Amino acid sequence: MVRSKGARMASLVAVGVLAFGALSACGDDSDSDNNSGDSGDSSGSPAAEGKVGVILPDETTSPRWEANDRPSLQAAFDDAGVESIIDNAGGDVAKFGEICDSMINEGVTVLMIVNLDSESGKACLSKATEAGVQSIDYDRLTLGGGASYYVSFDNVEVGRLMGQGLADCLDADGKSKGNIIYINGDPNDNNAALFKSGYDEVLKPMTQYKLVGDQSGFWDATKAGDAYEQLYTKNNGKIDGVVSANDTMAGGIIARMKDNGTAGTVPVTGQDASVEGLQNVLAGYQCGTVYKNTDLEAKAASDLAIALINGDDPSSLATGSVKDTETGKDVPSSLAVPVWVTADKVQSVIDDGFASASDICVDEFAKACEKAGIK
Repeated sequence: MVRSKGARMASLVAVGVLAFGALSACGDDSDSDNNSGDSGDSSGSPAAEGKVGVILPDETTSPRWEANDRPSLQAAFDDAGVESIIDNAGGDVAKFGEICDSMINEGVTVLMIVNLDSESGKACLSKATEAGVQSIDYDRLTLGGGASYYVSFDNVEVGRLMGQGLADCLDADGKSKGNIIYINGDPNDNNAALFKSGYDEVLKPMTQYKLVGDQSGFWDATKAGDAYEQLYTKNNGKIDGVVSANDTMAGGIIARMKDNGTAGTVPVTGQDASVEGLQNVLAGYQCGTVYKNTDLEAKAASDLAIALINGDDPSSLATGSVKDTETGKDVPSSLAVPVWVTADKVQSVIDDGFASASDICVDEFAKACEKAGIK
């Protein structure tokens, strides 16, 4: 997905809520391993001396990694004139390790990773530390990894938004009580635990809702669908609401709901504001999705990487902290604020340049887009 500079700038002004202050971002998509060379930024500032390596996790758990994060990061580095290497591990731990070794051997100054799990992420970060390379955990904190910094969204708040979103949808449906289930993310992903802590914090005190199922969907549509079907059968079809920890899993759950004739009658949450997620929200199959504007996250991470390359004090950028529960240490962090999006808010995601109407409003979803005034 290519975003216009104007759309991205408007997005950042509109959302504009980062711990370290207002941000801006611009640029376009690029191929893997695209080095930006020494081009200067639009303000004429000199190019930073150094190289950034970025390892993305896969292309399947969420479309955001390639559709949103890669172009956002590449644009930010290109605008700053920073040489960068962005690669994707494809969900393969061995490949993740190979990319890590290669980037360190190529002499990256800063290594930014989205781990596949904390064990392999920790191994990579340890090698970076031994090589004198500063590191940034991007989006997912590597427990015990010792990254220099962490850049992400407020992931507990992401969970709170899903929990409150489900409660609001149940209330709108006139359900003063009912059975709910959780389909959580991959237990190897620390973010999954943070998301769950958020929605559990909101929903647990709501004693009118009974938690009758709590399983992992492993960020996989098929596995999430299987987990939902098992819980649906176990509870004799008496499920009134579903917390799905992302849009990919929600899609798998909704597919099973279509099979049993309950799609659109049982609210389902999600996150990532993926094309599929936004389509399901507009069609009424999904009650909402958490929108995380990756331009904000990418700009925060790139600003931090550039500061480290230049030897600048990063304290004004990493103004927060997140505790590494394995080491007990607080990791200096920069956290962006997520937004809950329902059908009446989908246009704002399009206006930001995060998604396009031409991708969303196809086939069976065209009428839903027309009804919602999507353009």
